[in-house]
Amino acid sequence: MKILVTGGAGFIGSHVVDAYLKAGHEVAVVDDLSTGSQANLCKDVPFYLMNIGSPELAKVFQIEKPDIVNHHAAQISVVVSTRDPVHDATVNALGLLNVLECSRRGGVKKFIFVSSGGAIYGESEGAPFTEDHHPVPVSPYAIHKLLGEHYLRFYGMQHGLSWTTLRYANVFGPRQNPHGEAGVVAIFISRVLGGEIPSINAYPEEPEGMARDYVYVEDVARANLLALDKAAGEAVNIGTGREVRTRELLAAICRVMGKELRYTRAGPRPGDLRRSCLEIGKAARILDWKPGFSLDEALARTIAFFTAAAPGGIPAAAPGGIPAAAPGGIPAAAAGGISAAAPSVTDAHA
Repeated sequence: MKILVTGGAGFIGSHVVDAYLKAGHEVAVVDDLSTGSQANLCKDVPFYLMNIGSPELAKVFQIEKPDIVNHHAAQISVVVSTRDPVHDATVNALGLLNVLECSRRGGVKKFIFVSSGGAIYGESEGAPFTEDHHPVPVSPYAIHKLLGEHYLRFYGMQHGLSWTTLRYANVFGPRQNPHGEAGVVAIFISRVLGGEIPSINAYPEEPEGMARDYVYVEDVARANLLALDKAAGEAVNIGTGREVRTRELLAAICRVMGKELRYTRAGPRPGDLRRSCLEIGKAARILDWKPGFSLDEALARTIAFFTAAAPGGIPAAAPGGIPAAAPGGIPAAAAGGISAAAPSVTDAHA
């Protein structure tokens, strides 16, 4: 099958691309490189340097003619969404609509949408949450992810577009960006490697930090592979079902690295949930999926990646937060926003 992955140069998206390629599928990628890097991709993968809200996205669909769209492109930070909800809506709501419209007009057979089980259920009792739990989103990021799920149902009913929603827990692993505000595992590893003392964000009455469900990126990529022909019309939690407090996470990282546990404390950030954990029985039933890596196994693989990488774990960021290009570079975008790197494009995220 031909699969278009939006945000495919990003942390999670690039692992999904790898899984699809390994399974023998054709893959093309659209990404604006606001958080991703083309260095995450195999050089043979058709790549379009483009924002998902661009009108030029339609040309990508005309060129690639994808059977399936896997939509990972997003503004991913809860904190950023609270500071700039309009920007979050522009990417996570209007950008999604542009991709859905292109999919409808392009005859896409299935749409895999990445939502956030770590955010949309909100500050509720009853964790671990099942997919039937009433969502109470408390940040613009969570609101727009839930809105995206409703748009998918509309396109399914109105236009016959098959879809699956994957509601991720807190994903971590190699290629995660340690320089942003999302991705505590990468941030902790980077700071411990650099001899810095990490800070634990916590509510005063819960000094051990927030409770989260941490799932390894290779397990997540496998869920995306299984979703190609399973779970049509379903929302599915992808996590581990295990709560881990922030201090416990940092202690596990230090233990695997052979480092002393040291940290400072800070208060909660805007939009921080006290507790989030996903029940994953449905994934086992309809996707035949369950996590394959324990927390310590996954942390060891992630730490090995960051230890072997350049200082900081990813290429140094260029002005504006875009990682510097790997050797060979990313050609400047052609007129209209389509990368000159894209094959057969003359006029021709994450």
